[in-house]
Amino acid sequence: MSRKHYRPQYTRRRRSIVPMLVLAGILLAGAGAFALLGPFSPFVIQNPLPGVSQPGTPQTSAPSRSEPQSSEAASQASSVPVAEGTGIFKDAYPKAAQTLAGMSLKEKVGQVFLFRAPTEGEVQTITEYQPGGFFFGADSFKDKTPEQVRAMTQGCQEAGKVKMALAVDEEGGTVTRISQFPALSPKKFASPQVVYANGGMDGIRQDTLDKADFLLSYGLNVNLAPVADVTFDRSAYMFPRAFARNGTRTAEFVKTVVEAANSKTLSSTLKHFPGYGGNSDTHTGVATDNRSMESFRSSDFLPFQAGIEAGAQCVLVSHNIVTAMDAENPASLSPEVHRVLRDELGFTGIVMTDDLSMQGLRDRAGESSAAPAAFLAGNDLMLSSDISGDFNALYAAVQSGSVSQERLDDSVLRILAWKYTMGIIN
Repeated sequence: MSRKHYRPQYTRRRRSIVPMLVLAGILLAGAGAFALLGPFSPFVIQNPLPGVSQPGTPQTSAPSRSEPQSSEAASQASSVPVAEGTGIFKDAYPKAAQTLAGMSLKEKVGQVFLFRAPTEGEVQTITEYQPGGFFFGADSFKDKTPEQVRAMTQGCQEAGKVKMALAVDEEGGTVTRISQFPALSPKKFASPQVVYANGGMDGIRQDTLDKADFLLSYGLNVNLAPVADVTFDRSAYMFPRAFARNGTRTAEFVKTVVEAANSKTLSSTLKHFPGYGGNSDTHTGVATDNRSMESFRSSDFLPFQAGIEAGAQCVLVSHNIVTAMDAENPASLSPEVHRVLRDELGFTGIVMTDDLSMQGLRDRAGESSAAPAAFLAGNDLMLSSDISGDFNALYAAVQSGSVSQERLDDSVLRILAWKYTMGIIN
């Protein structure tokens, strides 16, 4: 082939390659941009954490285990994925992941505890353990002025590296941790039964709004209420605290309370899953519930389902042994009970235990702390009156690898997303 004939052929080939090179460059640039923006895209989950699942895809597999980590540095060196979560706190997961990435192992362990607030030395306790929050008993408010209560809660928030969930049981009636003191409240909140008898559901709604304003004015941001249990037996332990109507009516009550509390940005806690019924007091011993699964689905689950659909942020799990779900373990230590709550009822918020120091759990756990078992069962947040014992037990379990750091990150991420969603963290 002559040179004269060759050059036009070469030119044509070169020109046909140019558009291909331009197209390849565009694709490469787009891929680079996607790599940068991917973790923040609402369509992408970048290495999702356990428990942060796609809509309609329940997580039923057991938590994965990581290699044992023996030092704080090992924890901080591990990568924390940026996850776009789903469910009730979905919009807050990117911010939560950024906060999680800067936390030490001890700070993460502290975050999964809601400790009973000590009556003195609150700041010292916070400084040492950096808990996710406190729950206050009546002894924290006794003999205090309104100014002293506000100074107490403000001091707690200033001491925490991460803002705290400050919770109280203010159910009304027999359980009023703070409104029972005339120096702090112009009235003691009445029980839901009394409120409903006097004002119907409108009365329940207004009572909840008043209660929310009251608690928030003192820096309290979580109410460990409403009681969603269905019971009719007047002699039962839970009867004075319950709404004392059937499952359908109790569901309407719970929905009303949750929606009213949400309008004030006060977190609600549905308790005591899977439903207390007529069981004995687990503060004093083991309670076993032999009712059928059908009885729970047709009655006891209805108020919890209504509260979840209304946007309740938290569900508290009892220490009752519910044989239809798990004949061996208290509900708070049962993976199956937590599976039912997550998969069947579709709850994506914070699952918490009742106090781990209650005798009904102690009788089953023995002398050792129940915190590791409760955490592995599926709880995000554990109520504890044994601050050092329960903290040290879980911390040791994470260090040894019996509780994986992935499992820890899962719950801490959800707790942080909850706090961002409810304005506890700004």
